[in-house]
Amino acid sequence: MKKFLIIALLLGPLSVIAQERGYRLTISDENNVVDAKTKVKLDTAFNQVYPKFAMADGYRTKRKAELTFANSETPTIKAKAGEIKVNSDWVKNKSQKKIEKELFTALSKNWVSYSQEKHKGYTLTFISKDPNLDPAVRKNLISTYFEIYPTLVKTFNEKSTHDVLFVVDTAYKAVAEASGNRILFSAGYMKAHPTDIDVVTHETMHIVQGYGYSAGPVWLTEGIADYVRYKYGVDNVGSKWSLPAYNEKQNYTNSYRITARFFAWLEQNVKPGLIATLDQQLRAHQYTDQSWTALTGKTLDQLWADYGKEPQKVTLTYSSKKS
Repeated sequence: MKKFLIIALLLGPLSVIAQERGYRLTISDENNVVDAKTKVKLDTAFNQVYPKFAMADGYRTKRKAELTFANSETPTIKAKAGEIKVNSDWVKNKSQKKIEKELFTALSKNWVSYSQEKHKGYTLTFISKDPNLDPAVRKNLISTYFEIYPTLVKTFNEKSTHDVLFVVDTAYKAVAEASGNRILFSAGYMKAHPTDIDVVTHETMHIVQGYGYSAGPVWLTEGIADYVRYKYGVDNVGSKWSLPAYNEKQNYTNSYRITARFFAWLEQNVKPGLIATLDQQLRAHQYTDQSWTALTGKTLDQLWADYGKEPQKVTLTYSSKKS
């Protein structure tokens, strides 16, 4: 029951919006082995539990599932993404809560590991779908969260959630991504880059940003996240991560590290605290192209031109666990 309650609290009630988001359950019962009332309970349990499982589960988890009755395969419920099997004898006369609990227990068995840690008011739930995840990598991802995330919340957005979910997924092929309070990590990337722990800094900043839709350009959002990684990262040296030198082919719209270096230059040469102010405007949906002129007296293009004239006029210092 503990696992189910944790995910329920972490992700909130989803039954109301389950169908709106495309979650569908098909119950196959040609022989009518259960009555209509039981089928309603099963459908309700699916809408309560499966969306939470899918959101926590990771990348491309199936939204539609088929439920069949297979008494020879399970004494209660057996489930995975897209497929649920129920013992018809067991489910008869079971309470709604009992069915939901058993369904989540069955679904969570698809995860290799599941844990939750709390520290000074912050919670991290960690799910791994990778049986080969290095325990040291797992430990470092968790410790980086507790080291950096509270700092980012206090510095940029105290209204940010204190409950975050990490999922390491073997099906996800990029690096990492944040959505809501969940961060999805590529198992393949973490295996190839086990020291890149400050991917946590970048992605948790996305949670802190919480801009919503149409707040501003993507390059600005990603540039801020990488600037924050540069400034607040716990071990960029160990991660073998740095900001690239300027060249004339670059543009501030390139995002990520290129934009982040420009922001470091702006902070040191134009206006300290500029990036934090832009972050606040984006969150409040008050950012416009005119924000740059209002804050610095120059347009964004003029600032980039100034940067191109003296790109070396910036001191870059990188964090290191060994220092």
